[in-house]
Amino acid sequence: MSALKSSIAKAGGVAQAAAACGVSQRAVYKWLTADSLPRTDYTGETNYAQRLADASGGQFRADWLLSEARPNKSAA
Repeated sequence: MSALKSSIAKAGGVAQAAAACGVSQRAVYKWLTADSLPRTDYTGETNYAQRLADASGGQFRADWLLSEARPNKSAA
């Protein structure tokens, strides 16, 4: 299971993750399809990784999720 998928599950699933991040469930499914958080989480425009970490009750840290769910990680 990918780090992002596991993190969303720990946050309570897609519906809970979407609510915690203030986005639609469709947006969360797009993250899962891409297996990465949006670029905006890496440019400081959003803080979805932190919101997911908070929703998980501290089961993982936001910095860990950002490093594991970065866009284009295979090209890095």
